[in-house]
Formats: sequence, structure tokens, C-alpha cells
Amino acid sequence: MPILAFILYFLTLGFSIFESARQSSAQVQTEASDWQVLFNGKDLKGWIPKIHHHEVGDNYAETFRVQDGAIAVNYEGYGKFEDRFGHLFYEKPFSSFHLFWEYRFTEQFVPTAPSYTYRNSGVMFHSQAPESILKEQDWPISVEYQMLAREKEGEPRPTGNMCSPGTDIFYQGKIDPRHCINSASPTFAWDEWVKAELIVYGDSIVHHLVNGDTVLTYSYPQIGGGVANRYNPALKVDGTPLRSGYIGLQSEGQGVLFRNLKIRELE
Repeated sequence: MPILAFILYFLTLGFSIFESARQSSAQVQTEASDWQVLFNGKDLKGWIPKIHHHEVGDNYAETFRVQDGAIAVNYEGYGKFEDRFGHLFYEKPFSSFHLFWEYRFTEQFVPTAPSYTYRNSGVMFHSQAPESILKEQDWPISVEYQMLAREKEGEPRPTGNMCSPGTDIFYQGKIDPRHCINSASPTFAWDEWVKAELIVYGDSIVHHLVNGDTVLTYSYPQIGGGVANRYNPALKVDGTPLRSGYIGLQSEGQGVLFRNLKIRELE
């Protein structure tokens, strides 16, 4: 090969490698920009509270507040709990999405809350709109990514489970009648930050992830089942596929912190 041709060959090769790297970098940046931050770390702008016994928008006793850059579920202003199960909903619905957040529990627990809520919280998705939840409705019709932490030493208590207030899901090829289905995750200490993810494809496949590992998969979320009470019956048409809905952070007597909430919509 002549020297000039040899030089031109390597110049072309080098440019090709550079261009490939540039395109790859641009693709990574584009994918990173797909993430939408849901919580700005400063205030609850874009979030709507709905607490049992209270009207939508009433953040009773500042149950939901910002603390050190996280959304804190706090009960300092509570006397008796009186079944004030609450949720803080993001202002817009999503259908197919990848949701990421980190959480950890606090030492705070309301003694008059149900015992099963100890070191227990969750994130609801495909929920009915907050404004459609009646004042005396306890749970929104939704699907829950349930978050648990160790309760008793030596006893497993996985996190990233599924619970289904007013809904049904398919698990292992059929509708599963259980209200909650445990994941395959390990048990975590209450004060340990855990990375949680939800990957949801409309009314098709749902994956729960804990610290990057898929711990539970199920499909076909739909309206059905029990547990939710005193809802508008016109909204609960059993068998209706849940193709989209709202995301809500739960408060049910146990203190918990949420941070780094972000979402990207999927095809």
C-alpha cells in the first residue's frame, strides 16, 4: 500500500472510531435525559395528598413534608391514628414507565396504627385519580409496590412485594386471589436505604426490582378483588384492564423517607 494511501486509511479509521464514540455518547446522554425528576428536593410542588377522613388536598398535620432533601412521612401532629391511611399522589398519570426511588424507614411509628403497618409502607401505581377518591374511602383502587423492613431478628421479611387494593393481577399464569404476594428479595434493616424500581408496561407486564435485582414479575393488572372500601361503585368495574393511573406514596402509621424519585416513560 502506498504511504499516502496508508495514512489516509488510518485517518479515515480514526475518524470512524471517533464518530462512533460520539454517537454512542450522544445516545447515552439522550437516554439519561429521558428521566423526569418527580421531586425537586425542596417542596411538594406537583404532589397531591389524599388522607382517609379528609378531603383531597388536605395534608393533615403535615403528614407529608420535605426533610433534608427527601419526602418524609411524619406523624408529629397526630394524636390517635384513627385509620388515617394516606397517599401523596403525583399530579399526572402514567401508563408504561420505569420508576426509580430510594427509601428507608424512620424510628417513628404511631402506636394506635394497625400492627401490620409497622415498618411497612409502599408506592401505589395505576391508581384512580386522587380527586375521584371519596373522603371516607380508605384505600385507592390501585396496585402497590409494598416496602417492608425487618420486624423480628432471624425472621425473613422481603420487600418489593405486591398488594392489590381493589385490583387483581395474574401471577404464574392465573389470577392470584392473595391480596399480597411476597417477592424473592432479602430482608433489610429498617434504617438502611434501599433502591426500588418499578417497570410497568401498561396492562401487560410488571417487574419489581430491589437494589437492581428483579424480585417479582406479574401481569395483567385489572380492577377486581376487595380490601378497598367506600369507593364510588361506578369506578369499580371488575375485570377492567388497568392501562394507566397515578403514582402515590403511602402513609399508614410508619415513618418513612423517599428520595431520588424519577421516572422515564416507555414505549
